[in-house]
Amino acid sequence: MKTKFFKTFLLTVLSFGTVFSQGFNKQKLDSLFDILGEKNKIMGSLTISKNGNVLYKRSVGYSVISDKEKIPATEKTKYRIGSVGKMFTATMIFQLIEEGTLSLSTTLDRYFPKLPNANNITIGHLLNHRSGIHEFTDDTSYATWMEKPKTQEEILELISKHPVDFQPGEKSAYSNSNFAILGYILENVTERSYAKNLSERITSKIGLSNTYAGSAINTNNNESFSYRFSDTWEREKETDLSIPGGAGCIVSTPTDLTKFIEALFSLKLVSKNSLTHMQTITDRYGMGMRPAPFFTKKGYGHNGRIDGFRTNLAYFPENSVAISFCSNGEYYPVSEILIGALSIYFNREYSIPTFKSITLSTDELDKYLGDYSSKQMPLKITITKENTTLFAQATGQGAFPLTPTEQDKFTFDEDGVKVEFTADKNEFTITQRGTSFLFTKDK
Repeated sequence: MKTKFFKTFLLTVLSFGTVFSQGFNKQKLDSLFDILGEKNKIMGSLTISKNGNVLYKRSVGYSVISDKEKIPATEKTKYRIGSVGKMFTATMIFQLIEEGTLSLSTTLDRYFPKLPNANNITIGHLLNHRSGIHEFTDDTSYATWMEKPKTQEEILELISKHPVDFQPGEKSAYSNSNFAILGYILENVTERSYAKNLSERITSKIGLSNTYAGSAINTNNNESFSYRFSDTWEREKETDLSIPGGAGCIVSTPTDLTKFIEALFSLKLVSKNSLTHMQTITDRYGMGMRPAPFFTKKGYGHNGRIDGFRTNLAYFPENSVAISFCSNGEYYPVSEILIGALSIYFNREYSIPTFKSITLSTDELDKYLGDYSSKQMPLKITITKENTTLFAQATGQGAFPLTPTEQDKFTFDEDGVKVEFTADKNEFTITQRGTSFLFTKDK
């Protein structure tokens, strides 16, 4: 069950503390991951580093779960990183620009004249998602072929089936098509495969021994499968990585990812001018980067999602701090885990979730029922019940269950949602990722 409402209206970027902590509470951070693993809330690995030095590493859960075996996740476990790979692709494109074989103003028709609006779309438009090229993974039949290999020609044909969604530069709209195309341009210009470019231009240059363009998952090489939780962990489908290509075909570890982003910001991979372009945010997107602010701190990085894998990577230049979390099974939002991890790291106030619940009778739930509105957003939320389970449903969205943790307090752990009712005032406050909204019952 997914709640688009909360992802659309309550999604906020991570916040990071104001002062770097020379000594943080590692025991408390361990306690957070202990309970996450114990309660089956997450599987994955975390790395925090500063100035190139790893300060904390932790893995929970399993890389492989089946009737025959369970392989615990370790610091050697490798994960598909999805769209975090766009940072690698953008880095290599800027290397080509610095070498003089491309420019930000180079138009797409030089390489793929048959793509829609190719003579008006530039490398710069592709890099910051302002090309207007349609998202090919939105194809209605995508689920039927996502596990099968696709050639460059086949993906380009899929992209060409649709006219552009808007004119280049008119606005921003995230599209994997942009970076799949950039990956193909990289291959065409260099006459080398994406995998070979990645090795020569990045991984061998800065010593990333566990990062490469992936293929079919090989558990003998410490690669993990991905899972979703439904009473137990169930294995997800496996996208053939020929499909995302430059948009998300990379396998890595969180330690390698922090090393990569530190090298990027240390100008070991691109020039200062190129990094400035990558960091410049227009309508939420940089060129291969996204903002990750927290209070007054500016952070940069990317998140990734492919099958059941979730990855986050961020760097905070003022503190020289990098953090990466790679997950192959999420039942509690990775963003909430990162907020907890960084709150502990920066010695900010933070309470470790207990994931405890209580039981309320159907009569006790009656006082919460009704339609609620907020002055802070246009949608309404309807609170209903089914037997002894309370449900919340935003306008036009599916209902989701609320688990009581205390009297008047409920959670929906899958999306990190907390709801606290003040029944005598006919209102509730809903909180997600540090942002709260007040809703009042309609008369």
